[in-house]
Amino acid sequence: MKVLLAEYTVFCDPHLAPEGEAMLRTLSRSFARCGHDVVSPESGNFEAEIRRLAPVCDMGLVIAPDHLLAGYTRIIEQATHNLGCGSMNAALCANKQRTAAVLTQHGIAVPGERTEGRKVIKEIRGCGTHNMRLSEEEPGPGEFGQDYIEGESLSVSLVGSRIVGEACLYYSGRGMLPLALNRQRVTLRDGFFRYEGGETPVDHPRKEEIIATAAQAATVLGCQGYVGVDVVVADRIYVVDVNPRITTSITGIAAVMQEEVAGIIVAASRGETPESVHLTGRARYDTGGRVERL
Repeated sequence: MKVLLAEYTVFCDPHLAPEGEAMLRTLSRSFARCGHDVVSPESGNFEAEIRRLAPVCDMGLVIAPDHLLAGYTRIIEQATHNLGCGSMNAALCANKQRTAAVLTQHGIAVPGERTEGRKVIKEIRGCGTHNMRLSEEEPGPGEFGQDYIEGESLSVSLVGSRIVGEACLYYSGRGMLPLALNRQRVTLRDGFFRYEGGETPVDHPRKEEIIATAAQAATVLGCQGYVGVDVVVADRIYVVDVNPRITTSITGIAAVMQEEVAGIIVAASRGETPESVHLTGRARYDTGGRVERL
């Protein structure tokens, strides 16, 4: 079948393009190994390219910064079979402040919102660590503050299975398949946080609790398809971000996973996932697209 893989940053964001190219390359190779024909946008007119290509494809997947993801995904949903998170759920996850409130309502630990003193300031509709900083200043327009939690920065990569036949605009998020627990390299320089990649898979004495918390968060938010849940492990497992899309971790996971990630994503979009995946060895990956087997 023909698959549209639409990655936004390759043409539209030079700063994030190396990450985007690495994710696109990993996915394209996996879909090709599964026997699918892959097409992608050929110019920076991203929306027009999706509208041109999606109707002639059997399925499609958008990779884009969180605040843009829902709009582009909606175009995919209207034209072909969406392999990613539903557009309405992606829109919810894009609002970091609202996401934190929803998770709190369901008993999931998140950093508390803070308006005074030393705090983490992030964009309400930001992507990753972009402009995220530790400061005593007031949050600017479109920003909010949270408690700074000192602990281990980890992420959980999951694939959520769609419930076939469910007549609802929101995906249920049930059937979360854990792919890997990843260690994140997040640095703090001159007050600004910077994500630099990670290592996968990693072991941890609280691994089961971490994965269960991440799966619960993704389920509460109705995520389907590939999702990355960022956590800080301290006195509790704090969920600090939910990314309803392909994340950089896929480059490392694909290097050590026996199964094809493309096959899992397609199966999940039809309500089917394996009970588990098999990882051999470890890999280190960075935001420049480099992957090293360990």
